[in-house]
Amino acid sequence: MFETVSGWMIEFVAALQQWIFEGFVQPLLFAVGLMRWQEDAFDATEWFVIGVLEVGLLALLLGGAQRLWPAEPMTDRSAVRTDILYTLLHRLGAIPVAVFFLVTPLFDALEAWLRLAGFSRLNLETLLPWLDGRPLMAFLAYLIVLDAADYLIHRAQHTWRWWWTLHAVHHSQRQMTFWSDNRNHLLDDLIRDGLLALLAIAIGVAPGQFVALVVVSRVLQSLQHANLRWRFGAVGERLLVSPSFHRRHHAIGVGHEGRRHGCNFAVLFPIWDVLGGTADFRPGWVPTGIRDQLEGRDYGRGFWSQQWLALRRWAGRA
Repeated sequence: MFETVSGWMIEFVAALQQWIFEGFVQPLLFAVGLMRWQEDAFDATEWFVIGVLEVGLLALLLGGAQRLWPAEPMTDRSAVRTDILYTLLHRLGAIPVAVFFLVTPLFDALEAWLRLAGFSRLNLETLLPWLDGRPLMAFLAYLIVLDAADYLIHRAQHTWRWWWTLHAVHHSQRQMTFWSDNRNHLLDDLIRDGLLALLAIAIGVAPGQFVALVVVSRVLQSLQHANLRWRFGAVGERLLVSPSFHRRHHAIGVGHEGRRHGCNFAVLFPIWDVLGGTADFRPGWVPTGIRDQLEGRDYGRGFWSQQWLALRRWAGRA
């Protein structure tokens, strides 16, 4: 069943990608004399197609759910509009393509050096033979490994001051919605996405698998940030990060302060917070943001002001 559904989805995306590339992208490249980039542009078109489908589905389902079961009233729609811009930049391919162009040459050089040194990529399906022939189990195994790494990265984003000055862009949103997931500083995203891509390459994630892993993770993270009064029950709260669990991570004075620089850092699976002693399963229906915002500190209202002020904080000038 899994193979049938995934196969149909892959064929649909591939057909749509081919149609857009041949009908619009390729003629444009030819007209401006950039045909040497056609392979990269073809890959970028795939991210665009997936992003359009993803954003449309999220707007329909989570947008409707937020109107029915909101965690708090919607009082600042202009802040949400800025988050929509972040989401479109990320989900329609601009950020993934930038990471690809900046990081791929470094990964290729590293892989070539490792091969010369006699090393080869790890592969979970080789290390764990029982995964061979079980694509769903292999997919979950890779997802778990990448999520464990993402938990550690998230802890570092809150613990290391220089990284927190960038990551604070994400936490400065006081009107959380499903659009808020991608509200990040571009440099913060570049570092995080680069580290995860490097790990994915190191453990042998295939390109097609990586796309699917990214999409599943993004959809679940959009759900976590949604303005929803949802909990997943006594058992479910410990299996998958819920809107309530993650909202407490964004809570003023709770989610990024204290002895461990906050709580509920898990990106998908709360087990990492349980093991790390950072889990807080109390309901998360609390105000979100950063404490010093209440004292008047400005984190910016629009995209460019948020990016610029974060760089000033990073340099110790704001």
